[in-house]
Amino acid sequence: MFQPKAMDFFKTKTFSAQNRHNLVRIDNLRNPGAQADNLFHSVEFDILVEKLKEAKAEGRSVTCFIGAHVIKCGLSRYLIWLMENGYITHLASNGAGSIHDFELAYLGGTSEHVPTAIEDGSFGMWEETGRWMNEAIQLGAEKGYGYGQSLAAYVDENPEKFPHREDCVFYRGYKMGIPVTYHVTMGTDIIHQHPTVDFSALGATSGRDFLYFCHSIADLDDRGVHMNIGSAVTGAEVFLKALSIARNQGHALKHITTANFDIIPLGDYKSDVGKDTFEYYYRPRKNIINRPVSLGGTGLYICGNHEKTIPSLYARLKG
Repeated sequence: MFQPKAMDFFKTKTFSAQNRHNLVRIDNLRNPGAQADNLFHSVEFDILVEKLKEAKAEGRSVTCFIGAHVIKCGLSRYLIWLMENGYITHLASNGAGSIHDFELAYLGGTSEHVPTAIEDGSFGMWEETGRWMNEAIQLGAEKGYGYGQSLAAYVDENPEKFPHREDCVFYRGYKMGIPVTYHVTMGTDIIHQHPTVDFSALGATSGRDFLYFCHSIADLDDRGVHMNIGSAVTGAEVFLKALSIARNQGHALKHITTANFDIIPLGDYKSDVGKDTFEYYYRPRKNIINRPVSLGGTGLYICGNHEKTIPSLYARLKG
């Protein structure tokens, strides 16, 4: 039987992140209310704000899947406010989202300069990030935790390592009792490069997070809200599968509201498009905006830069 050759990760060199130049830092995170937040307006945005207010007033679930760039835009404190105030009852992201959040918590900075680091093989080879995150995930796997739960418990048990934990989204969610889950793809994240990586633990913890996410999607009932903010592939695919599982198990979810946040102009995003146009292959259009509300409900597209749309969402909901 043919046996492929496997790379030996124990030969990989790692470097301390302590003196790394970071593009995003604790001292340049955006503060809710500290600047003019209400900069974005659209008809769809108005509808979403009202749907969110209704969901909160009625005690309904609001799920949210973010791409890592939301953290890289310095918007962590806005996400924390939305969780604190009942406008996010389950937050999900991809593996990169967890890494940027983790690095901010221990290092006070994240987002290295990739173009130069990829040239000499130093990109992502950060000792503390890889070792501590993999340790947290492996410890959590042994306890039957999910990925996000594993990271948050590790931060909680090692506060001396994480001086900036109050700005850590998954940690704050954990302390509030709000699920924060991560849905990883093997080989996409820098901690998968580290010599201490255990892919079985990654799969076990992220798989459990999918179970948590499916439960929260089922809880959307008929008037909950789901937002997908800047995740063009993972968020769209994970949500559609979770929605199918929920309906398969008897949760109709006929009158939910879905909203996709991105910067790609889609024009009439509810019209049919053919396979000869790029819009057909943009997954959130089908998986977030259109298909989930074919039985009823409302699908919305919020087209704008996260640095304007998320602060504006805060301003409208707070106002």
